[in-house]
Amino acid sequence: MIKANFKDWTLTKLDKAFGLQQIWDCELLEKWQSLSQNVVISEFDEQILLKLQNPLIKGGRAWNEAELESKFITPLIIQSDIDDGEIGYFLERHLKGGVGEYELTGIVDGMIATGFREPDIPFFCMHEYKKSIENAGMPDAQALVAMLVAREINENKKPIYGMYIVGLMWNFMLLNGNDYCISRGYNAEVEDVFDIFKMLKALKNIIKTELIG
Repeated sequence: MIKANFKDWTLTKLDKAFGLQQIWDCELLEKWQSLSQNVVISEFDEQILLKLQNPLIKGGRAWNEAELESKFITPLIIQSDIDDGEIGYFLERHLKGGVGEYELTGIVDGMIATGFREPDIPFFCMHEYKKSIENAGMPDAQALVAMLVAREINENKKPIYGMYIVGLMWNFMLLNGNDYCISRGYNAEVEDVFDIFKMLKALKNIIKTELIG
């Protein structure tokens, strides 16, 4: 098999190597966004989000990758109450899988998967924490190639959800078969922070009710 690291890929290379196709009319992404609009943010959660957002607005553009992840991304995701013993949010985990003639491998910045102490079956692949696209690799492609490996682990039976982050901008992704779509950018320093939170809360419900089992 041809061995390749997640950082080796661009969207164009992935499209050509694996027969993937980006689509812009995506029913599953629209459903995810629609479900998120039904999420009610409590006053407590709203205050936490504003507290997290304040230093992001003031200094986030100057943060490095580790600071962005530790000061804002992970606290926000944890606040969305992902971990419940059946599924969990895991950081900096190694992921490897065979897709076609390739053996794909890399470190995933974050994933949501079944498991308590160790990730088992991933359903959300994967957050890429990037201050800018000047970092090694392309964040959209690194997220998508990790999602592609997760698709194989799931035996191509389930859609795979994902996200990549470039600085203050969050983009949600969905891979269904060989079709993938990318959402508009959500700007975490403005009101979009509440939409980001709602998307994560809706995602947990999707995983629990539609993907597990």
